[in-house]
Amino acid sequence: MPARVKKLIGFAAFLPALTLYFFAAAALGERVPDIQLLKALYFLLAGIAWAFPAKHLITWMNADPPSGPT
Repeated sequence: MPARVKKLIGFAAFLPALTLYFFAAAALGERVPDIQLLKALYFLLAGIAWAFPAKHLITWMNADPPSGPT
C-alpha cells in the first residue's frame, strides 16, 4: 500500500476515534466521585491513555511497505 494512502487512512481513522475517545472520557469523568484527587488522577490517566493506541497507528502509517520481488 502506498505511503500516502496509509497516511490518509490513518488520519481519517485517527481524528474521529480521538474525538469519540475525548467525549467518552469526559462523560465517564462525570461518574468519578467528587473527590478532587480522584478526578485529577482519572483525567491524568485518561489524558495519557489515548497515546498508546495512537502510537501503534502512527507506527503503521510510517512503516515502509514490505519489499517484494521486483
